[in-house]
Amino acid sequence: MCLATVYKQTKETESVILKNVSKIRVQGSEVHLFDIMGLEEIVEGTISMADLTGGVVKIECPA
Repeated sequence: MCLATVYKQTKETESVILKNVSKIRVQGSEVHLFDIMGLEEIVEGTISMADLTGGVVKIECPA
């Protein structure tokens, strides 16, 4: 199973949004993240990078 840590990027900072993410769904400008326990986080932004081998996804968010 491939799990990822998803980071929120702004011009000034980078922070963890959610760990152990198993599913990502994009709907318009919203990115829906689901972890292995079924927790859902919704973030406004766009996916700027996904390294599935390294388990890292970065979302560019407005300030």
